[in-house]
Amino acid sequence: MKKTVISAIIALVLLGCSNSDGPSISSKRFQTVDKDQAVILQHGKNSTSCSICGMDLVKFYKTNHAATYEGNTKQYCSIHCMVDDLNKGHTLKNPKVVNLKTLKFTDASKAYYVVGSSQPPTMSRVSKYAFKDKKDAEEFVKLYGGEIKDMYGAIDIAQKDFR
Repeated sequence: MKKTVISAIIALVLLGCSNSDGPSISSKRFQTVDKDQAVILQHGKNSTSCSICGMDLVKFYKTNHAATYEGNTKQYCSIHCMVDDLNKGHTLKNPKVVNLKTLKFTDASKAYYVVGSSQPPTMSRVSKYAFKDKKDAEEFVKLYGGEIKDMYGAIDIAQKDFR
């Protein structure tokens, strides 16, 4: 009897870990896009990795940022990592962020950030997703909550991760 119960438990555990076509929870993160949807702006050997933490830019694409530093484009998995670069005293020019609606980069200084939604954050406890158009940010807030901020408000909140 004891062997039967143990065998049944092991079978259930293995079944739950299998890649069957049965019901399962998607392993794709909200922040992830297909590789062909991601725009990688930086160049070099590790171009698909965050220039600060090394995280996969495609897996965390919907929170990607980019900026020019000393003539080169640096791409970040999140505003958190971009702020980390700012905290190092780096002067970043032409900041960009992925527009969640189109998955294209847009001017971060003109973007509308939804901060604190129910969607998962990247490198932070507080999520930050950006939109080119305010109406898209407002629609996102209706679905997932959060507050709309400009880039500077989002940076202020990201700075709290370093305190």
